[in-house]
Amino acid sequence: MEANPLLRDSVECQRLVMEAMKYHLLPERRPLLQSPRTRPRKATVGALFAVGGMDATKGATSIEQYCLRRDTWRQVAVMSGRRLQFGVAVLDDRLYVVGGRDGLKTLNTVECYNPRSKSWSVMPPMSTHRHGLGVAVLEGPMYAVGGHDGWSYLSTVERWDPQARQWSFVASMATPRSTVGVAVLNSKLYAVGGRDGSSCLKSVECFDPHTNKWSSCAPMSKRRGGVGVATWNGFLYAIGGHDAPASSLASRLSDCVERYDPKTDMWTAVAPMSLSRDAVGVCLLGDRLYAVGGYDGQVYLNTVEAYDPQTNEWTQVAPLCLGRAGACVVAVKL
Repeated sequence: MEANPLLRDSVECQRLVMEAMKYHLLPERRPLLQSPRTRPRKATVGALFAVGGMDATKGATSIEQYCLRRDTWRQVAVMSGRRLQFGVAVLDDRLYVVGGRDGLKTLNTVECYNPRSKSWSVMPPMSTHRHGLGVAVLEGPMYAVGGHDGWSYLSTVERWDPQARQWSFVASMATPRSTVGVAVLNSKLYAVGGRDGSSCLKSVECFDPHTNKWSSCAPMSKRRGGVGVATWNGFLYAIGGHDAPASSLASRLSDCVERYDPKTDMWTAVAPMSLSRDAVGVCLLGDRLYAVGGYDGQVYLNTVEAYDPQTNEWTQVAPLCLGRAGACVVAVKL
């Protein structure tokens, strides 16, 4: 392409070719090379799915899909039964709904939803019953991190092998964590905040699957349970949540957003949300982070706002059809 006469004779085309070469050949400099040309096109980013959560009826079973192009939400499916404090991850463009509680007991069951065929299938269960767990996919396998088994807070972690179709245990975290935020960044699994039974946590751990070891990272500035986490462009974001001791019913809800840089092992405060959101669903779609629903201390929220890391600004987008907290929000390519 670089030798094409039409491109070679155009100074502007040569400039664009050099810009593209630098972006692809120097991945470590991509945060400094952002422009409208590096942003994903709306047609290629897929769609957000908001799954379940707590609503005014004490348990939503519906799944809503967000269309970025139309800025609209619509209900697309219903879970087989009520689940609260479960985890969801996307594997092979399918949604895996993992664990949770049904109002009576903590679950170890796993279901898989195919958004193309709009069908559900039952998958092998985890070894441990877990609610308040975090779920993420790292280099193929899916991980179920921490949670609560109905009796105690968990530090254990299970890994789902999609080829062998079985669960196995990996190294446990240093700290038990329920309502933990989990995300993948730079081939490592991060467990952020949560509750350990006595208080909310500000501590952070990361797991290296190649060494099967957890290591400590710099703590957040605030303790957070029910925190939403997502990654963008080499950074990890912790959004919303609450801070309250186990003995207190009064939670301090947060609109605070912090950004973690793994290169410096430091957290930095960025622009807060427009309001406090506990148990907020957070996900990256395109080049923006979406904060979906949550609880503000009085109402299960249907509002949604999007954060642009390049401008450090939040903007309101279309609301959910149903207000919900603790919804699991994931992006799927359709």
